[in-house]
Amino acid sequence: MLSQEKIERINYLARKSKTEELSQQEKQEQQQLRKEYLQNLRASVKNQLDNIEIID
Repeated sequence: MLSQEKIERINYLARKSKTEELSQQEKQEQQQLRKEYLQNLRASVKNQLDNIEIID
């Protein structure tokens, strides 16, 4: 699971990008954090789907 600090940083960079231009370093950081977030989300969804039992 992604730490709360990383989630807050993702949100901060998203808000900042809407009001002003991000520096190249911030853009790279945002890209890396988003990639990590999506990997985590996909793993979580896959785990949930793998644990579903269909009962007839």
